[in-house]
Order: sequence, then structure tokens, then C-alpha cells
Amino acid sequence: MNWNPDGKPRKPDFLGIGAQKAGTTWLSQMLGQHPDVWTPPFKEVQFFNHRFVEEHRKWLPWHFKRARQNIEKRYETRGEELPRDMAKYLSRITREPMFTNHWYKLVFAPAPDDAKTIDVTPEYSTLPPEGVEFVSKFLPDAKFIYIIRHPVDRAISQMKMNLTRARRKPASVEEWLTEVRDPVLLDRGDYQTYVPRWNAHFGADRLLYLPFGMISRDPIGFLRQVEGFLGLKPHDYRDVGKKVFASDNSLVVPDAARKALREMLEPQFAFVDQTFGKEFSAQFR
Repeated sequence: MNWNPDGKPRKPDFLGIGAQKAGTTWLSQMLGQHPDVWTPPFKEVQFFNHRFVEEHRKWLPWHFKRARQNIEKRYETRGEELPRDMAKYLSRITREPMFTNHWYKLVFAPAPDDAKTIDVTPEYSTLPPEGVEFVSKFLPDAKFIYIIRHPVDRAISQMKMNLTRARRKPASVEEWLTEVRDPVLLDRGDYQTYVPRWNAHFGADRLLYLPFGMISRDPIGFLRQVEGFLGLKPHDYRDVGKKVFASDNSLVVPDAARKALREMLEPQFAFVDQTFGKEFSAQFR
């Protein structure tokens, strides 16, 4: 990682804002390889969430402390000492005061002067209207990438992640139907609500929407679109076809549960068709 210990606090140049379970981690890992891009040593800075989504505030300090522990463990596993500058940086980022405007700019301070910086936090896509307005004023020059995934596939991926973390496995169709009715599954993929909030402040010159399905079918083409939008030169990326998070194949969602999700999410399909067009919709799965 390129590192400038004497770097000045700065704001990010690019943001990956959503959606959850739509390839944002893959995008972060790919752009992190680009020689002209600097990413923080942890994904998801979560700054705007902390400011505008109250229920997130109680777990976000833990999110950063865990990130610090994971970084330290990686160095330990390799038998290497954590670089002094990195240790100093992680110590500052994980102690109070956190989530202030200055703290957010400190996150990107180690970036070389000639590098572009990026914050990939999918939860940003769900900010309330006043949050998006704040982003538009706080980051007047930044560009944004929003990946749109097939609503049912996205919800199922999120549901499987939640079940795996909770160590639960529905034992019947009825239990699966209970799981798919969890409001959180609908919220994180509610393009009909969230996309207009971002479009109200950003045009096509600042906000790029891309279909999730393109990542598996044409990952290089996907990255070339991203590079062109962000003004980056083409780069030869490694492991473009590697999945970041493997799905739990033991969690097989019954057809009845998929059907129920499809019925609940039908407005999202209509919205995506109307907003992005049939050609885009054909690629978001």
C-alpha cells in the first residue's frame, strides 16, 4: 500500500454507495489494486451513516476496533511487525473523537498527494433525504458509483448472510416464509425509495449506476466503465473473476419463499425498468 505518513487530512474523491450484497467489496478490492487509487486499510468508513442513521451509532465504534484487530492479526500471521505509521494511524482512527468531519478527512490523510481516494460503504445508499443533501454539500466534487442487483437475488443473499451470522437454518417452508418477511430485506434493496434521493442531487456526470450481473459476465468491461467514469487509466487487475463471499450452499431457499419475495419486490422491478431501461434490467442479475 502506498503510504504518506505526512499526508494532510482530505476528503474522498470517489464513493461506492450501494447496494448491499451487490459487489461493493469486489469493487473495493479491484480499485484498491489501481496504482492511482488509495483505499483505507478497511472497507466501509460509515461516516455519513453515523451522522444520519441513529441505530448504526451503537455498533460503528466496534466496527472500527474489529477492523484494527483484523489488520494486526494479518501482520501477525505473516510473522511481520505492524508498520509504525500504520499503527499510529489505526490508533488515531479508533479513538475518540470519532465520526467528526475532521476525523473523516483523517481517514484519507495517508494517501499520496497524486492518488485518488475512495470510500466504499454500501449503507450510504439508504441515507435519508437530509443525509444525501449533506453529502452533496460536503463533497461537492466527488463522484459516486451505485451497483443495482436483481431485487430477489440481492434479498436472498442478504438473508443467507444474516442467517449464517445468527447460526440459524430454517427447518420448514413456514420458517423460510417468516424469514423472507423480515423488513430489513426489503429496506436495503429499496431502489424505488433511495435512487430518487440521489438523483435529486447528482446527475450522470457525478453518479454512475451499473448492473450487478455485469461483474460475473464481463468484469473487465465493468471495470473499464468505472475507470472511464472516474478518469482513471486502464489497469491490469488480478483475480477479477474471484468471488469475495461464497454463498452457503446448505441454505436452499424453497420456491415458495422465492415466490413470496418476488411478489413483495415487484414494485422494485417496475421501478428499475422505468428508470434504467430494459437493457439495464437484463444485466442486473
